[in-house]
Amino acid sequence: MKILALNPGSGTLQYKVLDISGDAGPEDGTLLKDGKVDHVHGDATVEAAEMAVVECLPLGLDAIGHRVVHGGSRFDGPARITPEVLEVIESLSDLAPLHNPIDLATIKAVSRRAPGVTGVAVFDNAFHRTLPEVAWRYALPLDVGEGEVRRFGFHGIAHRNVAERLPEYLKEGMRRSRYVLCHIGGGASLCAVKDGKSVDTSMGMTPLEGLVMGTRSGDLDPGLVLYLLRHKGFTIESLEDLLYHRSGLFGLSGRSDDLRDLEPAAQAGDRRSELALAVHAHHIRKCIGAFAAVLGGMDALALSGALAENSASMRSRALEGLEFLGLRLDSERNIAARPDQPSRISAEDSPVPIWLVPADEERQIAREVAALLEGPG
Repeated sequence: MKILALNPGSGTLQYKVLDISGDAGPEDGTLLKDGKVDHVHGDATVEAAEMAVVECLPLGLDAIGHRVVHGGSRFDGPARITPEVLEVIESLSDLAPLHNPIDLATIKAVSRRAPGVTGVAVFDNAFHRTLPEVAWRYALPLDVGEGEVRRFGFHGIAHRNVAERLPEYLKEGMRRSRYVLCHIGGGASLCAVKDGKSVDTSMGMTPLEGLVMGTRSGDLDPGLVLYLLRHKGFTIESLEDLLYHRSGLFGLSGRSDDLRDLEPAAQAGDRRSELALAVHAHHIRKCIGAFAAVLGGMDALALSGALAENSASMRSRALEGLEFLGLRLDSERNIAARPDQPSRISAEDSPVPIWLVPADEERQIAREVAALLEGPG
């Protein structure tokens, strides 16, 4: 089955065509086409997706898989595109304003370009539907904390891909069940995985909760939000813009959300850039420790995402001081690791192995589409 996997992200569109079967393993399938378009936002993302479809149609596509960030409580797996599915995606746009509107527009535009090809939505929060109630429920009155008022988690396509591949890279005696997965890109989240299932994650009801991100604030005191609304002249719209677009690494540094800008600036003595990097790493370390506690220990830790895959210094900052948890980084291995292949970056005597495992979200999307379409019914 030839499947085009479309993955619109924060500023990029990645896509692959794979010839893959419904029982494919995490690294199976033949890659027929691989593409990436950088520096696209909004309408430009939609246009890039249309061009990708036009480019790939001659390969004889059987289906197109779309990454959709927020599927709410309605879906626990991929779903064929129908008017009802599109209504759900649109209804959740307020909970993922950077993603769902673009995901929806992309699906509609692609459907017009390839009307005879089956479309499937693969939801980024579906992997976390296994969260226990103690992890997903907010401490609100039960009549308030129902329906969509709960923690969902995101980056599930990436976390599932890494969780299923990681055991293959571990030594026989270390293929146990407690993994902490760190997906660090423009958006960032950690996931605690036990026996292959997500049991906790740092993002919540929206992709705003959790770690410090490129332009997103991550965790905030809810009282701070009330204070800004009451005393600092913010409206709901301007506050949303602040938290989604003008915070995180960008807001702290006043310069950029790109490590290629921030790391040289920090080395040159720019205090705000140095602070941004330090705060970013602090929150990652804090969450790693928390998830080690949730799991009762770690059998392995893996890093993925654009920032983690491309910056050895970022990996070093994030893992500094965690030797007491059994995480011992090997500096030479860390520096030598490449962003396009799995690499062990922990020392030989590290009680907990540390791996860089670039997440293949497009392959994961294709696997889930094939499993849905070739499955019973």
